Amino acid sequence: MASTPMDLDVPDGSSPANGTPSTSLHITRTLGGGLPSTSAVTEVIANFRPTKLFKREDIKDGRPQPYILSLDYDDPGELLMTSESDETIQIYKVREGRHDKQLLSKKYGVKLAKFTHNSSSIIYASTKQNDAIRYLTTHDNAFIRYFEGHTAPVTCLAMHPGNDDFISCSKDNTIRLWNAGTKNETGVLYLNTPHLAAWDPSGQVFAVGSPRSGTVLLYDHRNFDKAPVAEFDIVEACASVDARHTLQGWTKLEFANDGRSILLGTKGEGHFLLDSFNGSLKAYLHKSEGGSNRLAPGEEYTMNGGGAHGANIEGSGDCCFSQDGRYVLGGARRGAVVWDTLGNTAEKILEPVHILDDERPAAVVAMNPRFNFFATADQDLVFWLPDPHA
Repeated sequence: MASTPMDLDVPDGSSPANGTPSTSLHITRTLGGGLPSTSAVTEVIANFRPTKLFKREDIKDGRPQPYILSLDYDDPGELLMTSESDETIQIYKVREGRHDKQLLSKKYGVKLAKFTHNSSSIIYASTKQNDAIRYLTTHDNAFIRYFEGHTAPVTCLAMHPGNDDFISCSKDNTIRLWNAGTKNETGVLYLNTPHLAAWDPSGQVFAVGSPRSGTVLLYDHRNFDKAPVAEFDIVEACASVDARHTLQGWTKLEFANDGRSILLGTKGEGHFLLDSFNGSLKAYLHKSEGGSNRLAPGEEYTMNGGGAHGANIEGSGDCCFSQDGRYVLGGARRGAVVWDTLGNTAEKILEPVHILDDERPAAVVAMNPRFNFFATADQDLVFWLPDPHA
């Protein structure tokens, strides 16, 4: 099978006008009305190849190469943002395949950087000074406001899919609901280790993952102060396939775009695919080469690569759904793997249907919401595109 040569990042000034080649990756959209037609996910999912590699060339003088802590896209899928262990935010232009800008947060640190619904405004969690969430404009690197209230490190940020509401989770055993337009929280929930949260595609329901209690709770957003509308016992549902990670090591919580499934990522040898209506285990997505060495949200960490191969570094999760909700992409020690959620789930265990090879580990993974494109990262960032010659 043909492979796509992988480009290294080049200076931002490249363009036909100044005599250097364009870096456009010729990406086509996956979703959107009135736009050029493109291949369905199922037609290209096996053909993704590492296409562009970004290295931090500004790291010199013997300083340790930073680790990438999180990946996030803006709503149109045009921008990709990383938060990194050297207290920087890096922003990349997806369609052009180039680095756009660097933002520094040396005073407060940075992790869990997320775009709001305005592509030039972001929120992120602090890693030092205090536990505030910071709201920043990227065009001038200026703070709009701080969201204060947490008294311990933030473990997850989740933007509402349709407006500027967002959820924060913390080691202080609270979930806080916010709106970006005001500095005061709009609600607080007191729970045991509520380290992960996710919105359903409609934005009417949000889920909270509590590893120590072994439960995923579903709340009606409009009545969040009432009892949860559903409570899923992960121990009961999943102990038969991986008892160890029913009460610890949860790394990701995500709804599929069709709303029918919930992905509960773990740092173990696989991930749990749950039915979003009754919490039953649809499948255990098995990784044959073992689990992640990143810390799960809520575990202690050391910045700047304190452990061997990033073992003391947090991550935003090494698994995610494809845009159509059918496939799950997972990070591996050399590239990525793909599970087909419609595959034969004999004994509730699914093995990968595709192995996407690369020489670099994929400790964090994120699928673009609009394009046939995904990114993986550990210390380097890799852009993946379908091979047009496959």
